[in-house]
Amino acid sequence: MIREIVRQALKTGYLTIEAEEKLRTMLKSKYELEDLEAFIRLQREAMLGKVKQESREAFMPSKT
Repeated sequence: MIREIVRQALKTGYLTIEAEEKLRTMLKSKYELEDLEAFIRLQREAMLGKVKQESREAFMPSKT
């Protein structure tokens, strides 16, 4: 369920590449309004920097 993936990401403050792939797959099929609302919340938290995305970190230059 989308809500479960979002709940885990919000709890840990981190969204793995695997979780992102699962979300993409789930969003292609029917889902409940609560799932859509959870996904929107996850997007908002990511934009605010409260949830980090592994996929974005993979492309960020290291600070060394």
